[in-house]
Amino acid sequence: MITTIIFDLGAVLIDWNPHYMYRTIFNNEQEMIDFLANVCTSDWNEEQDAGRSLQDGTELLVTQFPQHEANIRAFYSRWEEMLGEPFHDTVEILKQLKASGKYKIYALTNWSAETFPVAQARYDFLGWFDGIVVSGVEKMRKPAPEFYQIMLDRYHINSAEALFIDDNYRNVLAAEKAGIKTIHFTSADALANELTALNVL
Repeated sequence: MITTIIFDLGAVLIDWNPHYMYRTIFNNEQEMIDFLANVCTSDWNEEQDAGRSLQDGTELLVTQFPQHEANIRAFYSRWEEMLGEPFHDTVEILKQLKASGKYKIYALTNWSAETFPVAQARYDFLGWFDGIVVSGVEKMRKPAPEFYQIMLDRYHINSAEALFIDDNYRNVLAAEKAGIKTIHFTSADALANELTALNVL
């Protein structure tokens, strides 16, 4: 029986995309894509998610790519412009699960400790969770097994009674290895169907 539901946040409940901000800087779409693929990369951003300070991460890249200094510094100085609307259909599912009163509901997120308060101030539904574990605070991130264990231990979660929802298949596999049932998120409609099939929704 499922008693606990654990959500990922980015790309599941929150639309975060560096393109939103960098399209106001780059006139050429391909130049923007190349910059994000080779300079301010996903791997680089994940190091801040894992606890490296925004300043240290920024200065590292400025040293490596001084010709891109202004655009590198924009990543975090204008980070809030990368936040889009919540994914309303998924938020509605979260609302239904919360309103049912049947489940403890948590979030496990790869997110910088320095930028997460901005999201908390912007999205009211982040206050609906019974607890949130943030990678930047813990200085480790998904898919590290220890990160999942922090969630399980802190909130006394029985992994056999938990369900984890994430858009990144790498993170889904890691949760399964921790003994947690999973849903690989692809859309709100698919999520609703899978939750219904599990008699959760």
